[in-house]
Amino acid sequence: MSLPVFSSRFLLWQRLLAVVAVGFCVWLASPRAGAQVYNATTVGWPYIDLDSGWLVHAGDDPAYARADFDDSSWMPFNAATGSLRTLFSHSRPSIVWYRLHVKVPTGRHSLALYEYMISSACVVYVNGAPLIQVGKVAPFVPYDDHARLVVLIPRDQAATGSLVIAVRARISPGEWGDAQPGLVDWKLALGEDWGLEQHAWLQIIGEESVGWLNDCILLCLLLGALLLYSAQRERVEYLWLALADAAMLLPIPLQLYSLSHPFPAYWHIVNALSALAIPYLLGRMYLAFVAWPLGWRLHVFLVMTGTALAAVDLLRLRASLNVGMNFLLAVPFVLLTSVILPVILIVQFRKGKRDAGILLVPLLLGSLYTLVVWAGWLLSQIPSYRTSGWNVVMSMIHARVGPFAIDLGLIADILSSISLALIILLRTNRTSRQEALLESEVANARAVQQVLLPEHAEGVGGFEIESVYEPAQEVGGDFFQALPVGDGGLLVVVGDVAGKGLPAAMLVSMLVGAIRSTAAYTHNPVEVLAQLNERLLGRTAGGFSTALAVHIAADGALTMANAGHPAPYLDGREIELPGALPLGIDKGSRYETVQLRLAQGSRLTFYSDGVVEAQNARGELFGFDRGKALSTQPAAAVAAAAKQFGQLDDITVVAIRRTAAFALA
Repeated sequence: MSLPVFSSRFLLWQRLLAVVAVGFCVWLASPRAGAQVYNATTVGWPYIDLDSGWLVHAGDDPAYARADFDDSSWMPFNAATGSLRTLFSHSRPSIVWYRLHVKVPTGRHSLALYEYMISSACVVYVNGAPLIQVGKVAPFVPYDDHARLVVLIPRDQAATGSLVIAVRARISPGEWGDAQPGLVDWKLALGEDWGLEQHAWLQIIGEESVGWLNDCILLCLLLGALLLYSAQRERVEYLWLALADAAMLLPIPLQLYSLSHPFPAYWHIVNALSALAIPYLLGRMYLAFVAWPLGWRLHVFLVMTGTALAAVDLLRLRASLNVGMNFLLAVPFVLLTSVILPVILIVQFRKGKRDAGILLVPLLLGSLYTLVVWAGWLLSQIPSYRTSGWNVVMSMIHARVGPFAIDLGLIADILSSISLALIILLRTNRTSRQEALLESEVANARAVQQVLLPEHAEGVGGFEIESVYEPAQEVGGDFFQALPVGDGGLLVVVGDVAGKGLPAAMLVSMLVGAIRSTAAYTHNPVEVLAQLNERLLGRTAGGFSTALAVHIAADGALTMANAGHPAPYLDGREIELPGALPLGIDKGSRYETVQLRLAQGSRLTFYSDGVVEAQNARGELFGFDRGKALSTQPAAAVAAAAKQFGQLDDITVVAIRRTAAFALA
């Protein structure tokens, strides 16, 4: 063989080998035969959902994240139309990998990925490097996956124009119960970071607006219930309402945090505590509003219902809650809201309780919502009805109204809050009318008291009378009368009815009438007290009244009888009186008399216990010593001193001074 021939053949083989080498290098750099390149250069921006072109494989190997990994044998997957439940119909792998080859425009320098709810533990890789992580895949540490994450892709990777996106996802037993576990088209998007940020916030607003509205209503209802309960302690339903609303609002801070931050699933212990309390508090609230007695069986059932709901959240923390267990543990709550409470409300409504009818409608709507969602979930577990069942569930928990996604269960909750607010409004209106009527009655009673107990008693010949009456409320329970008698003397009766307000004022009116009618035929203090005691017996509902009766003759002779009233002061000296029961306690009460003389110019001062029992901010009493020291002062000065010290009860001061007017006449 000649040399020229050999050289030409060698050159031919050399060129052939060069072509093969170039082709091999191109093959290595290009996606494998099984991979479809997702061309993102021709799709509208600022972002696109990554739906088609995925490859899926069960198992776990760190090499699956590499850009040059051979994924030609993996199963193709469309995230918009496919489901892992279909791909793995006979198995439930705990770890699933996804891979997608994407061609991106090279001129974009703020390229980012958006991730939302792929799974409770997943990692998203770009060209082999981890970019987004939620929880830990192995060992499994579940996280809350409700955060909408937007993360920039490194600029040098985006500049290559070719990306390999790999997703390593841990699919828990609970997530396998979903109709579409793992990656769905709307859970992963590619685009400009600003466009994805806007998309994330628009999604948050659209998804959460109705929930935020419900939270605001609950907060307002909570504050209103607390205010009402502080003013009406006998209305325990307001307390239960406030506690139930507080339990429902307890997870709100964590829910707000979860919108943009993944966090360990065990933080949801807050939800478990809320779920533990809500059934019991709601049950007690409904029963209190319709005045239904709480028996021990119902009490135990409410506790069991809360325990079951708390168990659901605790199992969810461990990502070990399956569909069957979820339904089983939810049965008590469904029975409570769909059977027990509606039956109680219907029974009470038929008895004429309007509040029960107002509460019944939203409760039935909520029960219907729960039953329909239950039916949809059950259908979704049957392969032939999976799509239909899932559509039923989504139509209830994710109904679309324009840009807003509405959970119809929240609508039932809002209607329930509105019904409670309506009941409170109707009750407040009724209470306002009753208070207006009561204020009118109190005003009339005060007008009567002002006639019966004048602020300044007029003088009687030979006596100078000072009187001050300061009720602690609109109307009081103190009374006094200074009446002239036929012998030129004076009959004085001072007393205090136990209690305050309108009931005490009515007894005062009766006693004043009895004093005046008795004074028409006797001025004997013992007989006067006996008549008052007889009038009060059986009319005080267990109460009583103190009284002190004094007859002062024209010549100053003084006869005094006491029925449990504080002793008066004569010229600054306390008069010692024998003890006796107050009026209205014992039919056989006997009253002793004390004989004294009121000299000309002497001063006899009577107090009610509101003077000596006045109390300052430090808890110190006005006391008898101060009362004795001031007893020679004008009645107005004594009353003013006690009131300024700290009035707690009605204050009455009556002072009588004997003058020379009668003697001169």
